[in-house]
Amino acid sequence: MTNVNTIMSNADKKKICQQHMHRYVLVQTAEGWCDGFVEHVDDDMVYLAVPCGSDGMDERVLYPYGGPIYPYPYYPRRRFFRRRFPLGALLALSLLPFF
Repeated sequence: MTNVNTIMSNADKKKICQQHMHRYVLVQTAEGWCDGFVEHVDDDMVYLAVPCGSDGMDERVLYPYGGPIYPYPYYPRRRFFRRRFPLGALLALSLLPFF
């Protein structure tokens, strides 16, 4: 686990995130943990592609007309959604195995 504490500058945190680009990582912030693929890094933010779970699904996808009569989705479901984190809020970043 790479500790990215508050003593490090945003440029150093950006460099660490860029080294882990397109890898499955675990990110710790003051608000908690999040896992996903590092999708993009800019000067202030790091963007993760977070896998959708059961709570990330939209009800309109399953029931576009308000009920279970029409069972087919009217647009494809997303498998990942984008989440962004400020570089200043990162506390730790670690690689996770992806099987």
